[in-house]
Amino acid sequence: MNPPPFPVPRPVVTGATGFVGARVAALLGAPVTVRLGPPGWREAVAALDLAGATVIHLAARVHAPGATEAEFEAGNVARTAELAQAAADAGAARFVFASTVKVFGEESGARPFSDSDRADPRDAYARSKWRAEQALAGISRASGLPVVVLRIPFTYGPGAGGNFRALARLADTGWWLPLGGTANRRSVLQVDDLARAVVAAAGAPGIGGRTYAIAHAEPITTTRLVEAMRRALGRPRRLVAVPPVLLEAAGALAGQGERVRRLTRSLEVDPAAFSRDTGWVARVELEDGVAGALRGAAA
Repeated sequence: MNPPPFPVPRPVVTGATGFVGARVAALLGAPVTVRLGPPGWREAVAALDLAGATVIHLAARVHAPGATEAEFEAGNVARTAELAQAAADAGAARFVFASTVKVFGEESGARPFSDSDRADPRDAYARSKWRAEQALAGISRASGLPVVVLRIPFTYGPGAGGNFRALARLADTGWWLPLGGTANRRSVLQVDDLARAVVAAAGAPGIGGRTYAIAHAEPITTTRLVEAMRRALGRPRRLVAVPPVLLEAAGALAGQGERVRRLTRSLEVDPAAFSRDTGWVARVELEDGVAGALRGAAA
């Protein structure tokens, strides 16, 4: 990987063994890492020398079946606030927080969300990220700690799980799928592009106190994503155009309404402000990124 475009003083990374964090750590060389999961994490944080450090907080409680609001609160709000307060008390240089575009809501409608749009989180995960953003804003106002928040879209690449893995498995069946006529607009980001964005947020001058939506500049449709998967897997296209309203009705009857709506509706953000302020742009095109991800899954 290429070196960071800006100097990042004394980087400290949480979640450094994860899907995104491992790539961020590789870009930064040999950052200090801290695990917030096991018992004793408070002691681990207290033992860190955060004076002048750039804290990059990627660790999070992510979507999991049966996870409760309280579990998201503990994992994503309380730990974020405690880590940020420790950074503020020590005189850290900057705090970078990985949030989610789902803070804006579940559907963008006729235009993409921009950084100034109001928050409307709809599920427990998104609400916890929004509350964490609010906690960070309070700590920043009280202490002067420069905080940069990145609202991150659907991210894919080698090692991706969740919805990407589930859709790839479906694409690999070769079955006819009713996804040939979607016209939705979904913002996405390949994981190496995301890692570069995180490092840019950590080092770019003059952006403390900002919240940014980031994504590839070109949104995609679900149809294009499945086509790219099937091409990469060597499967025939086998997509039939079914009106989204019928797909959503069938999904609701099957108790999968929310999952189907993610495939048919738009969730688009405008990354222009972050690109303007840092010079970062996403480089990986969908077809190349999907092919690389699925080669990695097969290896």
